[in-house]
Amino acid sequence: MLIGQMALALLAGWCAARPAALALALIGLAGMAFGLVPAGLGALAAIVLLRAFKRIDHRLFAYYLMHDYAFSARWRGAHPPAQSARIGEFAAHIASALGDDTDEVLVFDHSSGAHLAISALARLFRDGRLPPERPPLALLTLGQVVPMVSFLPDAHELRADLHLLAASEAITWVDVTAPGDGCAFALCDPVAVSGVAPEDQRWPLVISAAFTQTLSPARWKALRWRFFRLHFQYLCAFDRPGDYDYFCITTGPQTLAQRFAERLPSKSRIATPTSGFTGMTP
Repeated sequence: MLIGQMALALLAGWCAARPAALALALIGLAGMAFGLVPAGLGALAAIVLLRAFKRIDHRLFAYYLMHDYAFSARWRGAHPPAQSARIGEFAAHIASALGDDTDEVLVFDHSSGAHLAISALARLFRDGRLPPERPPLALLTLGQVVPMVSFLPDAHELRADLHLLAASEAITWVDVTAPGDGCAFALCDPVAVSGVAPEDQRWPLVISAAFTQTLSPARWKALRWRFFRLHFQYLCAFDRPGDYDYFCITTGPQTLAQRFAERLPSKSRIATPTSGFTGMTP
């Protein structure tokens, strides 16, 4: 979208500069000094349009999304020190919850939070901090963008974490996306497409929230082109909920494992290894 905005700005600049240049040529003022006038008009037109796009970014979210990616790209997929410390805090909270007398410890995350939850849980496994007697542990990833990070060259730790959780019998992992969500890697198995699937891969169970089926025709029509709002639909109520229902999962009587015990992966699941970087050690 940002590329499209830049292209339109360049086009606007050309449209502003071209008539000015022709007018100056017609009156015999086409010298180098006067040539700066159409160039200045073109630059001004381009800047005005780019600033206009930025003012309406609360509707487009192009800058917001690029800031999100730029953070990960800056570190080439590695966890920067501050983020790594925060992941450690998340892991400590989960470990504490596993020591409580509860029915289930369900870790759920959305969008860019998915790879943080994956790394937090992997640290528990790797550090041997899972209590021998504990409630069922489950991970629910919603609208994930894991490949945005795992495909980067220095995402060794995240790829190792994906590899570890994918074969674990100590967790249930369900990944929910939807083809209508333009801000997620819809129906992409984050482990498989990252090229780190173990031979005995169990997780994640990749399913679709199927917006066209779980939202009423009127609501789907109202939300269809509101891409960023659709990206948060996983956390909202559905008109015709299917087996994925955020509120039934998080507050209902069944654990994640019980709810999806007989569920098969989506037939449209994408599992072809795609990443050019698959190393799991620096």
